[in-house]
Amino acid sequence: MNDFLKKHEASITGTISVTDRLILKGYLPMSYPEAAEKFFSYRKILLKEFKDFTKAQTETLRNYAQQMAQKMNRPYEYLNGYVRKEEYVRKIAERDGITEGLICVLAMNEENHTFALRYGEGRPHLKKSSPRCLTLYFYYLDRHFGFMHIRLSTWMPFSIQFYVNGHDWLARQMTAKGISFKQMENTFAEVEDCAKAQAIADRFPTLPWRKILNAFAHRINPLFKTILEGMEYYWVIDQAEYATDVMFRNHDILDELYLNWQKHAAVCTQAEDVMRFMGRKLHGSFNSVIQTDAKYRPTVTRIKHTVRGNWLKMYNKHGIVLRVETVINRPREFRISRLGRGKRAIDWFQMPKRIDSLKRYAEICLRANRAYLQALAQVDNPAEAYRQLDRLCEPQKLAKQRIRGLNPLREKDQALFKAVVRGEHFIQGFRASDLAMRLEIIVPDDPTERKRHSARINRKLRLLRGHGLIARIPRSRRYKITDIGMKFMNAAIDLRTTGIPDIFKQAA
Repeated sequence: MNDFLKKHEASITGTISVTDRLILKGYLPMSYPEAAEKFFSYRKILLKEFKDFTKAQTETLRNYAQQMAQKMNRPYEYLNGYVRKEEYVRKIAERDGITEGLICVLAMNEENHTFALRYGEGRPHLKKSSPRCLTLYFYYLDRHFGFMHIRLSTWMPFSIQFYVNGHDWLARQMTAKGISFKQMENTFAEVEDCAKAQAIADRFPTLPWRKILNAFAHRINPLFKTILEGMEYYWVIDQAEYATDVMFRNHDILDELYLNWQKHAAVCTQAEDVMRFMGRKLHGSFNSVIQTDAKYRPTVTRIKHTVRGNWLKMYNKHGIVLRVETVINRPREFRISRLGRGKRAIDWFQMPKRIDSLKRYAEICLRANRAYLQALAQVDNPAEAYRQLDRLCEPQKLAKQRIRGLNPLREKDQALFKAVVRGEHFIQGFRASDLAMRLEIIVPDDPTERKRHSARINRKLRLLRGHGLIARIPRSRRYKITDIGMKFMNAAIDLRTTGIPDIFKQAA
């Protein structure tokens, strides 16, 4: 993203990349029916007693949560119906002046993964089920992690969920290190020393997560002293967001630029580009939908690109911070290097959800964020882009041969621009045959017609080369898009797609 930062360095006060929202889940070694049945057998409990046994543990967990809240003089509340829990809890913390420790415990009836007893031929057995059961939420203002919560299912297998925000963690770390900053919700509007802050933020994925999570689990679950003695949770990453924030000096600068970036993201960013940002390559067997959508909120405008459950998002946060954020929900779409089973050599495998992969999550997300910002570096102010487009309309010369001027609003020239500005062409360039395929020009069988076909494609390539939009790669038959070509062709596409229709609409 160096080109982006260099281009806007006069308007930028700093940039920082950090894990944003992180959701981790813990599962005990009895989270599937066969393992649960073995647990009952080991404890010498009959399967027909499953329901009574589970109700007893639910009562134990409920009483423990109530006693914990009472001991710390904090509220224990049962909520019925839909409530925005985070807003509700923050109001409680503000009302009671909580600066550290437990804020409250909330109880709700929610769907949870558990089991149901089934009868049939032979002995009874357990099957997966998702009934509504008592669920406990423990909200904290933790000394290290700031605002966070732990969700505990009170029915067997007692799954647990841990939520934390990396921005809150970083804020507390910077406070301890004496680095001044200005925070607006989960956004840093100003940071005194971005280099030092980034060095701290890079430590977040490498924290001793197993030790931390197990400590929290033992704090809220008393069953580890009884029926769960000797067990530990297996922790996985349910959702990880990694944000790159670019801080601007004032609202006017970012608001003006963001309108152009928003249009570029919605109009010019193609499926191949989104795949490239994610470190993937579009191939023939890819059969999923790549979707781009925009959403407007009171304090933020968001563009989101979705690829197989993983997201790449861009925000205008509070009019002063540009945030590019990658969200991984399905890690198996990415790769991680490790030793294979029974092998000595390191190879690439599908990335698992286990907590050890968190550092690799951060690497992938940071790479995607940087690639997205690098693409935005090509977007200029519309007025300047329109002036530059005038050059396309003037004739040029290539090897003393006259090249006609381009008409950026002409349909045929637009088709040529769109055929060239494609995601896969930025990786290895493109050949004449690639251009012919994108323009849907069929190669004839007749030798004479084939020569005419070749001359037709060569004229188009010469036209683009004459205007400096593409350049030939040395010692090959491939061509690459120049920086000026990227600017010109994207501006032309944007002008025809959004500029002219908007002008007609306003004139009407």
